[in-house]
Amino acid sequence: MAKENAQNFVEQIADIDVDFPKWYTDVVIKTQLVDYGPVRGTMVIRPYGYAIWENIQKELDKRFKATGHKNAYFPLLIPMSFFTKEAEHVEGFAPEVAVVTHAGGEELAEPLAIRPTSETIIGNMYSKWLQSYRDLPILINQWANVMRWEKTTRPFLRTSEFLWQEGHTVHATEEEAMEETLKMLGVYKEFAENCLAIPVLTGRKTEKEKFAGAVATFGMEAMMKDGKSLQAGTSHYLGQNFAKAFDIKFLDKDGSQKLGYTTSWGVSTRLIGALIMAHGDKRGLVLPPVIAPVQAVIVPIAAKKGGVMEACADIRAKLEQAGMRVELDDSDNSPGWKFNEWEMRGVPVRIEVGPRDLENGKVVLFRRDTCTKDFYALDDVVAEVSALLKTVQKDMLESARVRRDERITDADDMAGILSAVDGGKFVRAGWCGCRECEDAIKAETAASARIMTEESTHEKCAVCGKPSKHTVIFARAY
Repeated sequence: MAKENAQNFVEQIADIDVDFPKWYTDVVIKTQLVDYGPVRGTMVIRPYGYAIWENIQKELDKRFKATGHKNAYFPLLIPMSFFTKEAEHVEGFAPEVAVVTHAGGEELAEPLAIRPTSETIIGNMYSKWLQSYRDLPILINQWANVMRWEKTTRPFLRTSEFLWQEGHTVHATEEEAMEETLKMLGVYKEFAENCLAIPVLTGRKTEKEKFAGAVATFGMEAMMKDGKSLQAGTSHYLGQNFAKAFDIKFLDKDGSQKLGYTTSWGVSTRLIGALIMAHGDKRGLVLPPVIAPVQAVIVPIAAKKGGVMEACADIRAKLEQAGMRVELDDSDNSPGWKFNEWEMRGVPVRIEVGPRDLENGKVVLFRRDTCTKDFYALDDVVAEVSALLKTVQKDMLESARVRRDERITDADDMAGILSAVDGGKFVRAGWCGCRECEDAIKAETAASARIMTEESTHEKCAVCGKPSKHTVIFARAY
């Protein structure tokens, strides 16, 4: 198997090893994933970027429905009075809420929040819909846009407006609600690993890092190529906090009125940022086949000779019939230009078809993840491309897992934590459970507590030396 010449890197993209933030920005713009919107902090998701989001939606939506959830839609505008009903919730979101005060040329009697999240308005509706234990559980998801007035923005990672899904459920008991919370965290983990090819760490968040208004938040953390963590999804056990605030009650079997237990969980277009930073390289995007808008691109070589274009059209038709997402690049650009362009856009497999190859009954298949190519039988092209896509998907996950695991280390003190995160690593360390120690780590190392691990592997707190209550993954994060 031949290794592709490494000198044809896309020159317009910053070196990933020299300036990772600029590399990221160059990639999202040069590959036409997004453009900047006219309002500060907004982004226009272009067709190629939106196609990735559509594939993410498709994969997640079928998983939600398989677990009994149904889709609905709730209003974008929320009465500000709703936010005052759950004190911790309003305090947590107040700095990010955009508010409408005028409409139709008049000042509104009550200001309206532009949805930063929907626990309040959905809680209000659930209080109307829930009557009896027979109505439980309520399992609803919505695909929507959200606005949070962020101070510092970057496409996909943190924008004033973004797209997401948010699940909201009501249950009869604490046990059922907690089971739902962890089940959906598991759905996210399976999706991230099997569709995005991103290995993730999951676990409970600290009190400081939990969702405003939740009893417990569970997070999904992914390592980016620069060693920082990206919170790729969260699942919240809300207990009865919102049930009390919005009077979400039901008549139980014993004839008594009881409060429900609620959950919420969500992922967003931030997952596209995760894809870019977890897999990308000097050439640009590297997309896993399951969610790539184009899974295979056909590039003719010497297109006007030896029936090359006819063969390319035939290959495309056969691959499309087999259910693959295929592009035939019949533009008048040179093959070298096309190679660079489609590599930059992260297409998993490239099919090169030239007259000499056709004479030998062969085609060349190039895999984007390893930048290697080899000859394959033309007659078996459908089976070969299908098999190669599966191999690329599997190998991308394994490669990312090895890379991540090699960069997780342990520390027993503050110096160890600082050394680890300075080296672009995740670090496991003991924590006494004290907020002051957690804050001290953040202040001195710029690393935050990402998740608490299930097993406690450290005896002492890395800050104060007192007995450790939890082992925590600390990392610098986006």
